Amino acid sequence: MVQQANHPLPAAFQLDEYCIEHQLSLGGFSIVYVATDGEGKRVAIKEYLPNTLALRSEGRTAPIIAEDHLPAFRYGMKCFFEEGRALAGLSHPNVIRVLNFFRANDTVYMVMEYEQGRTLQELIQKHRAGVTENFIRNVFTKMLNGLREVHSHRLLHLDLKPSNIYMRNNHIPVLIDFGAARQTLACDTPMLKPMYTPGFASPEHYSQRELLGPWSDIYSVGASMYACISASTPQAADSRLDKDRLVPAMVRWEGQYSDQLLETIDWCLCLNHRYRPQSVFALQKALTEPVVAPLPQPKATWLDQMVGKLKKSRNP
Repeated sequence: MVQQANHPLPAAFQLDEYCIEHQLSLGGFSIVYVATDGEGKRVAIKEYLPNTLALRSEGRTAPIIAEDHLPAFRYGMKCFFEEGRALAGLSHPNVIRVLNFFRANDTVYMVMEYEQGRTLQELIQKHRAGVTENFIRNVFTKMLNGLREVHSHRLLHLDLKPSNIYMRNNHIPVLIDFGAARQTLACDTPMLKPMYTPGFASPEHYSQRELLGPWSDIYSVGASMYACISASTPQAADSRLDKDRLVPAMVRWEGQYSDQLLETIDWCLCLNHRYRPQSVFALQKALTEPVVAPLPQPKATWLDQMVGKLKKSRNP
């Protein structure tokens, strides 16, 4: 199916109690806007508008949906609404705060706190030298606090990657753009293609979706840490299952980062979900373990080397 571009709602458009300022981002599943509420406070509003099912032309507010696409569109809208309701029950400094969700223009909107900052993806692209071991440990340990909260509510993120970890200006990471509803859609409605991100999605995302669990998000965390160091997307899991060309972190960056950190990344990236950390707590424990630097070996003096050579020559 040909991808179609949906037109965003125009600036100054009054949407329920909110006034649209401008479009923030456009994806295959939704459009995100910056808006102001009735008190003039800035918010981010996500609009459910999958471009494989609905088309909104310029000047319109409601999308045009073909009759044969209506069941899939409505089912996706229901999932999106339920996702908003589930996220609205979460209140954690490392998870985006959902303030409101409502129906309008024949679709659904999710209102979230507007955060000042930029994504981890943008940060690591502009500051390569800043991707130190301490940086990775600090960012991901704090982000995992949020993921733990998500998992404790029997929710999964399912689209975890550096561009979905938002770094506030005070360097606190926040989880954004959950993919849980999209995964439900992909399972039950063949009209919608899966919305996972190759390279960050676990093997379970591609097949055997009944195996999706906390360990699936943990694979994505490992892939995100790997991507932070390599500045590129790791090999996709389905391709790895066919022929694994991903160089283990322990091999690729030996001596540049601690063995303990590199082993932890490789642990997360195990293709078999049973061999990964089974909980966020287990992964956090590994990331916060004190790293003991190897003791430097004393260098042999010139005299020691000569004595050693003499011993060898006398005892062949």
